[in-house]
Amino acid sequence: MPTDPSDTVRLRPDGTIGGNRPGPPPVPAGTPAAPDESQVIGAPVPVTEPAADATSAIPPVPDAAPHDTTQHLTPVPDGSDSPGGPPSAPGDGDGSGGGPPPAPAGGGGSWWRRRAVLVPAAAVLALAAGYGVDLLTSGDHVPRGTVVAGVELGGLSPAAAAARLESDLAPRVAADRAVQATDVQASLHPASAGLALDVPATVDAVDDQPLNPWTRLTSLFGDRESDAVLTSDEPALTAQLDQLATTVDRAPVDASIEIDGTTPRLVEPADGRTLDRAGAARALTTALSSGADPATPVELPVDVTAPRVAAAEAQHVLDGVVTPGLAAPVSVVGSPAGSPVELPVSAIAASLTFTPADDGTLGVAVDPVALQTAMGEDLSVFGSPARDARFEVSGDTVSVVPSVDGEGIDPAGLAAQLVPVLDDPAPRSVTATLGPVPAGFTTEQAQALGIEEKVSDFTTRFTNAASGTNIRVVAEEVDGALVRPGETFSLNEYTGPRGTAQGYVPAAVISGGELSQAVGGGISQFATTMFNAVFFAGLEDVHHKPHSFYISRYPAGREATVYEGQIDLQWRNDTETGIYVQTEWVPGALTVSFWGTKYYEIESVSGERRNAREPAVQEKVDDGNCTPQSGSTGFDITVTRVFTDVASGAELRREDFDTHYAAEAVIRCVPPPPVLDPAQPDPAQPTPGQPTPDQPAPGQPPATPGAPASPAPAGRRPGHRTAGTPRRRR
Repeated sequence: MPTDPSDTVRLRPDGTIGGNRPGPPPVPAGTPAAPDESQVIGAPVPVTEPAADATSAIPPVPDAAPHDTTQHLTPVPDGSDSPGGPPSAPGDGDGSGGGPPPAPAGGGGSWWRRRAVLVPAAAVLALAAGYGVDLLTSGDHVPRGTVVAGVELGGLSPAAAAARLESDLAPRVAADRAVQATDVQASLHPASAGLALDVPATVDAVDDQPLNPWTRLTSLFGDRESDAVLTSDEPALTAQLDQLATTVDRAPVDASIEIDGTTPRLVEPADGRTLDRAGAARALTTALSSGADPATPVELPVDVTAPRVAAAEAQHVLDGVVTPGLAAPVSVVGSPAGSPVELPVSAIAASLTFTPADDGTLGVAVDPVALQTAMGEDLSVFGSPARDARFEVSGDTVSVVPSVDGEGIDPAGLAAQLVPVLDDPAPRSVTATLGPVPAGFTTEQAQALGIEEKVSDFTTRFTNAASGTNIRVVAEEVDGALVRPGETFSLNEYTGPRGTAQGYVPAAVISGGELSQAVGGGISQFATTMFNAVFFAGLEDVHHKPHSFYISRYPAGREATVYEGQIDLQWRNDTETGIYVQTEWVPGALTVSFWGTKYYEIESVSGERRNAREPAVQEKVDDGNCTPQSGSTGFDITVTRVFTDVASGAELRREDFDTHYAAEAVIRCVPPPPVLDPAQPDPAQPTPGQPTPDQPAPGQPPATPGAPASPAPAGRRPGHRTAGTPRRRR
C-alpha cells in the first residue's frame, strides 16, 4: 500500500485511473480545518457487500516517479447500493473542477434545508395568528380608521357610532345650506327639501369588519373615508329645486330692437340658462353626505343656451329699416280716390314687430291688429269695420252672436304694403284698395263648433283680498277664450305677463316651502278652478303640477299651481267640438264653466291618504319677513277619473292621478337676540375694583404661577377648624 499521499489516485467512472490529485492550498493560521472530503483509495469503505459489478483489483500502472510501485485498490461500491445518495458527477475529485464535492457525512446540508422551510412557515403562522386575534378583538365594532363625513367612528360599537353621528354630524346635515347657481345665491333648508341624515343606514354601511388581510393591515396606517347615507323625499327636493329655478332659469335673449314710444334702441343678446335639476340634486346630496361646511356655498350646475341673433344683425336692421321707417309718417290714399289718411310715426312704431329666425336673421313686419288698434277709427273713413261672431251666455243657455262683414281697407293688406316703404325717404305713401272686409270669425264657423250646452263647471272660494284681486284680473283675461277641436290651451301663453302693469298686486305665495309675498299671488287658485273644470269635462290633461304641500281649501289630488314662465297649466280639447270658457268672479268666489257638447258623465273617486310624512320644525329669527306656519302632514293620494258615456250610461274608461304631497315645515318665528346698549356694562365683564377669578382679593398675596395650592395642615381634614379660628356657639 502506498504511504505517500501524492501516490493516492482516484478511479474514474469510466474505469480509468486519474492522475495525482493536487494538494489543497495552504490554510491560514487560526482557520479551523475543513473536513476532508477526499476519498483515499484503499481505505476501508463502510459497505457490507460490494456491488456485483465492482472492480476488485486494478493491474499496476507504471508511475512517472523513479520508483516502480504496484498499487492495489479495494472495490469501490456502486452508487446504486450506497446509502450515501446518488453517484457523483463525472470528473468529481480528479482536480478537473467538474462539480462540487459531495456533502459531508452526517447530513450537514439537511439543517440548512430545514431552516429555509421553518422560518417562512413560522412567519406565516405568526401572521395568521395575529390576523385571527385582530379579527376576534374587533368583534362587531366599527372597523378601525373609519371616518364618515369627517366624523371618526373607528373602534366604536354600533350604538356609540350612532350616538356620535347624532351629535356631531346630524346638526351639520340639517343646517341651512347656501347654494349658488352662476350669479344667483339662495339658501336651502334640507328638511324642507326632504333631506336628512339616515343614522341607522350610515352605521350599517360601515360596521362590517373587512376580511381582507391587506385591508386590515393598511387600516393600521390610514383612514377609511366614507360618506353618510341620507334619507330623501324626491318630490320635496324637486319642489325646492323648481322654486330655485324660478330665479335661475331664463330664456336666451336674441339681439333685437325695442321701441320706447318712437325711439328705437338695440337690445343686446344674452345667453339663456337653465338649472340642471338632476345635477343640482346630486351636488346637494354630495355636499350633505360628505359633511361639507354649511357656510360654503354649494355650486349648482347650469345649462347655457346661446342666442340665435347676434348684435350685428340687429344693428343692421336698426340702421337700415327701423330708423328711416320712424323718420316720417306714411300717407294712405284710398282707391277710388278720397282724402288721404296719415299713418303717424307713433302708429308705425306701435305696429312694428321683430322676429328672430333660426338662420340668425331678424325679420321685420307690421302687425295688422296692432296697426288697426293704433289707428282706431281713422281708417273708418274708407268704409265700415267688420265684426266677428261671438258667443253669449244667458242663464243656462249659450248662443251665437252673428258676424258682420265690413267695407274699407283690409288691415292685413295695408300692413303688407307698408313694410316695403319703411326705408324710403319722406314723403312716403301707399295706395290702399277699398273693398269688403270679411269678419275674421264668421257665424257659420261659430255654429260649426257645436257649442250648445254646459259641459262642466267648478267653484272655489277665497278670503284674502289681495289674492282676490289677482284672481279677478286673470278671470277677466280668460273669460271668452275659445278652444277649437285639437287645440291646446296654455294659461301662461294666454294671459302673457302677469305684473303690476297688467293690474296684478302682491299677495301670498309659497316660495321654497315658506309663505312670502309676490306680485300675482293667488293665480294658483284660478289654475285649480280651471283644472277641475277640465277634469269634469273629460278633457285631456296635458300638464298640471300640484302644489308641493297640501292646501286644505283645495280637493286633495285635484289641484294645480302655476308660476309665470316656469310652471304652466295646459289642457287639450280632444273632442270633435269647441270649448267656450266662461269665468264668473264675485267677492270671495270664482267659477269656471266650459260650454260645448257634453260627451261624458265624470265621477271622481279619491283613494285613501297613505305614506304620511310628519313636518319638520324650523325656527327662524324674525327680521320682519318671517311668517309663521303651522305646517301640514305630507301624504300620497290617488284620484281616479271615471268616464261614463252620456248617452248609454256605460263606463268607458278610468284614469288615475297620483299626487305626492311633501310635509310642510312648521316655522316658528323667534325674536332676534337682544342688542347690548354700549352704555350698559357687559355682565360678563367684572365690575371695576372687583377681583376676577384669577386675581387675589385685596390683602391676599398673589398666587405664584404654576405653584400648587397650599395643602391642609398635616393630621387635619380639609376645612378643619384651626387653632386661630373661634368656635361658633350653638
